[in-house]
Amino acid sequence: MNWLGLSNGRLLVAANPHFDVFLTVDKNLVRQQDLAGLRIAVIVLRARSNKIEDLGPLMPQVLLLLASIQQGTVTFLPS
Repeated sequence: MNWLGLSNGRLLVAANPHFDVFLTVDKNLVRQQDLAGLRIAVIVLRARSNKIEDLGPLMPQVLLLLASIQQGTVTFLPS
């Protein structure tokens, strides 16, 4: 899996057959990328920054969501 340097769109396509969920902090990903036809679910984390201190509190919600997430969906946390 030599994915170094892949942009978001190409990264999603490369990850699609190998992973069930794509976690990102890129709030514009949904508008910038064509997600149609991808089976991978996308979780967009909305926090003050991408620092662990800001993302950590969202992890309990992520873990709950992982138990029931549907293929091809996009979920924003917090919603």
